[in-house]
Amino acid sequence: MASPWRLEAGALTALALPMIAGNIAWAGIAATDLLLLGRLGANAVASGALAINLFNALLIFGMGLVTAAAPLIATERGRRRHSVRDVRRTVHQTLRAAALFVLPAWALLWESEAILLAMGQEADLARQAGELMRGLQWALLPFLGFTTLRNFISALERPVWGLIVMVCAIPFNVLAGWTLIFGHLGFPALGLLGAGIASTLSSSFLFLGLLGVILIDRHFRRYRLLGRFWTRDRERYRAVWALGLPIAITLGLETTVFNASAFLMGLIDRDSLAAHAVAIQIAALVFMVPMGIGQAATVRVGLAYGKKDREAIGRAGWLALAIGTGFALMAASILIAMPRTLISAFLDLDDPANGRTASLAVGFLGVAALFQLVDAAQAVGAGVLRGIQDTRVPMIFALVGYWVIGIGVGVILAFPLKLQGLGIWLGLASGLGAVALSLVIRWTWRERLHLLSRPRGI
Repeated sequence: MASPWRLEAGALTALALPMIAGNIAWAGIAATDLLLLGRLGANAVASGALAINLFNALLIFGMGLVTAAAPLIATERGRRRHSVRDVRRTVHQTLRAAALFVLPAWALLWESEAILLAMGQEADLARQAGELMRGLQWALLPFLGFTTLRNFISALERPVWGLIVMVCAIPFNVLAGWTLIFGHLGFPALGLLGAGIASTLSSSFLFLGLLGVILIDRHFRRYRLLGRFWTRDRERYRAVWALGLPIAITLGLETTVFNASAFLMGLIDRDSLAAHAVAIQIAALVFMVPMGIGQAATVRVGLAYGKKDREAIGRAGWLALAIGTGFALMAASILIAMPRTLISAFLDLDDPANGRTASLAVGFLGVAALFQLVDAAQAVGAGVLRGIQDTRVPMIFALVGYWVIGIGVGVILAFPLKLQGLGIWLGLASGLGAVALSLVIRWTWRERLHLLSRPRGI
């Protein structure tokens, strides 16, 4: 018979691979949006970037909130393998929490032009970004609904359908954007507004597509997700907020620290900002893998947590950290061995005008190789702690690590010590390292800190 470690490694890998591929597919959908906007011109790309960054700040916060569904459902399934009602109610209450969050978010996004003007953006770009947002902001609710359903099927250890629906959404997104932006198939050319509407339609496609699968597939159909939807469950609703709000804040802190690093690069010079944009795109694509491993670890640890099986909790967590670290070593080797090859996907290296930008990007990727280990450790470490429903202290780690240490060290190295862009990246690495070390120590001390003896589930 296979050892428990081998069985756990197989289960974790089978769960993580579709989630990693789904994360990459999500990045692909975003990439097609920028490619379509590029055909409208540089101003459309710039205004689109402003609108998308503002939208994504709220979207990622909302995604953190609904992420609570995965550990809650996994814990319930670990406690009672064939639980139906409680799993269904967790999905319902997570959707309620998403709807409550979306209402003020919509009101905020409606004022995007005024917000961007207050941030000092050019009036014409702010106006165009506001036009795009009029169509884009409505995508928030269906996408959070899709994310909730994706967490549901992932907690049931059947994440492949989420990947399939995402892959199908890529050509749909391209067709919708091509039709509404440029005016094809009998539709008027709506420009930036059309791009926003296309994104909303694509998010609706994701939600309705996955919902359709859940209603048809026999493995999901027995949960009757549309049944008794309006039943109130205050205790479960509070549990979603108690677990999900710290995750949302943590993801918000992580996202905004990278936004702040781009702003700091802009204070140095244009070449540094361009090199940073290239290097961060490569690092973000690599990050899709440890993020998927962390998402899978949340489910596997949550199942063991619900069973009160401390040995299984340890196996799931340590294996996830080991697999994440192994991938990080491989990724770091690639970044060190072939940085110019990777950069050439974004820059024409034969153009002398790009010489300094490419040279800076090579240096930044060298630091990115250094922080692959800590970036993987913090992503997976956060995932395993979410599996035991520990999210509040990790939120504090994120605040101190990203903003006090990461930005603080980066600013000191970049400006007083004159390391410029390299200093910003070294600051990011130090912040990620501090968060990763804190999370791994907390995981190691989970017994000593009595993290496994708190009430489980609802």
